[in-house]
Amino acid sequence: MPETMRDAFFDKLYELAKKDPNIVLVDADMGAPSLDKFRRDMPAQFVNVGIAEQNAIVVACGLALGGKIPFTYAIAPFITLRCYEQIKVDMCAMKLPVTCVGVGAGFSYEDSGPTHHTTEDIAIMRALPNITIMNVTDNVMASKCAEIACKSKGPMYVRMDREPLPTIYDKKEEFKDGLTCLKKGKDVCIISTGNMVHKALEVANLLKKQSIDVAVVDLYRLKLVNTKSLLNYIKQSKKVVTLEEHLLDGGLGSIIAETLADNNMNVPLKRLAIPDKYCYTYGGREEIRRTIGLDTKSVAKTVLDFCGKRR
Repeated sequence: MPETMRDAFFDKLYELAKKDPNIVLVDADMGAPSLDKFRRDMPAQFVNVGIAEQNAIVVACGLALGGKIPFTYAIAPFITLRCYEQIKVDMCAMKLPVTCVGVGAGFSYEDSGPTHHTTEDIAIMRALPNITIMNVTDNVMASKCAEIACKSKGPMYVRMDREPLPTIYDKKEEFKDGLTCLKKGKDVCIISTGNMVHKALEVANLLKKQSIDVAVVDLYRLKLVNTKSLLNYIKQSKKVVTLEEHLLDGGLGSIIAETLADNNMNVPLKRLAIPDKYCYTYGGREEIRRTIGLDTKSVAKTVLDFCGKRR
């Protein structure tokens, strides 16, 4: 079983904090084995504010003003939507080097309902000036994101999945470009992010049997987007599909549509995301995806139809 993104991130942050006493973790009463040693070995660098995410942001910003390198941690919908004004005013307007770490992207907390689903965060967070958004794909990237965040000079949001996902990247990867072409293909390019990158690779392998040559691009830095490299990858395929576990409005699909429009690139685009409604379906994450057409077979069929071919 691969290490979870959360544990990979905080294990690395622990190593870095042991060497740098300025690194401080502000926790909103979240528990994890990877946090226990942080709390035990470096109590002066660990602050538990309780179930008070808004206060976590304020405390972290105060620490940043005092020269510290603060990280805040909570379930993703709570560390973003619940704290939006504090992130806007205290973090982003003041350009403070605070990193918000949110675990539970998309339907990670599948049976907890819309209160715990993280399906609007990309849309609202990318609207804020000065912030960098990293949407993590695997545990290797999660570990590296801890290093990247420690060196950041401004606000950052690190978005991670709850469940352990297969490792895609080599440990030597530096993740400086903001995106990676994981598979080349001339017929259609699937641009995905976070947990759905794994689904995109499954779809590409499935469509290979249908003689559809599918490229897969992982856009893991959703802000600031590496526009030059992104457009270069898009040019190599005839059509583009975006795939995400986020609401259709304002997410990855919107980022790609805006990029194409702003650069006068006329490429057929199909956006696959969560429809404009809250999800009350139960039965697990794959069942939720199946009901909204984001499971592997449904996505493969949609891409096949988009390419003008039928099974």
